[in-house]
Amino acid sequence: MSNPGTPTFDQLRIFLAIVDTGSFAAAGRKLNRAVSVISYGISNLEAQLGLTLFDREGTRKPQLTVAGRALLAEVRTISDGIDGLRAKVKGLLDGLEAEVDLAVDVMFPMDRLARVLRAFAKEFPTVQLRLHAETLGAITAMVLDRKAIIGISGPLSTGVEAIESVSAGSIAMVPVAAPDHPLGRMDPIPPGAGREYTQIVLTDRSRFTEGQDFSVLSPKTWRLADLGTKHALLREGIGWGNMPLPMIEDDLVAGTLVRLAMPDQPGGTYRFSGIWRRDTPPGPAASWLLDQFVMLGRDDRELPGMGDV
Repeated sequence: MSNPGTPTFDQLRIFLAIVDTGSFAAAGRKLNRAVSVISYGISNLEAQLGLTLFDREGTRKPQLTVAGRALLAEVRTISDGIDGLRAKVKGLLDGLEAEVDLAVDVMFPMDRLARVLRAFAKEFPTVQLRLHAETLGAITAMVLDRKAIIGISGPLSTGVEAIESVSAGSIAMVPVAAPDHPLGRMDPIPPGAGREYTQIVLTDRSRFTEGQDFSVLSPKTWRLADLGTKHALLREGIGWGNMPLPMIEDDLVAGTLVRLAMPDQPGGTYRFSGIWRRDTPPGPAASWLLDQFVMLGRDDRELPGMGDV
């Protein structure tokens, strides 16, 4: 049984250059090498592997043999892996993070988040991203505990010791219910009516919001930590509650939810901030992310007559 030798990365580059350019001479021009060096490199590669990779007989353009075609995909994979390794090392030497942990408030518009992260993947292909979707004070807790280097938090991060922040836009929070819910059928809704029915409330167990209520009107509450579940329960008519307007706009159009004109609970503006620890400033990739969120947040327009949540 024969054991092939181990080719060098330079030999594999020569092999791919010939395949991509179509000739030894063109490969030499691409790699800035003499044709003799290209020919010598391929001969050595073939000798190490014990295989003929190119058919050079009877044509000016070398043709891949069956063995050459069989190895081509593997050689490309190795080359791409080496290129990725070199790019990552260069980024580390230049101060680029190897990975970024980002914590995002579940209220944040998902289409905007996806847009930013898609651009991030193109801008920083060597940086791994860990995304954490959390509620309320959990974003600030993750940044303080160094589980995330940056966060996109709601208003609960304001004034927290050791946290720096920058404005990153806002959304409208509005009270809604299913159209067959008693509040959904009221017109007008009298003051205090919301107290008579179950309010679906988003909550979390972070130390910043433990035991606290926000925009809770009714003494009858169902509490849960998942915004998607809250959305589903509201659509089922189980209760009423405040929801981010971008998330339920399609429901309002389709009639699966109705906006409640509650005089004592009209909703409010939910403001976002990009946050980080004062003693751990974000690196180049994390700073780029923050800049994108800040830039897109400048286009947010607040609904008239709404105070802050």
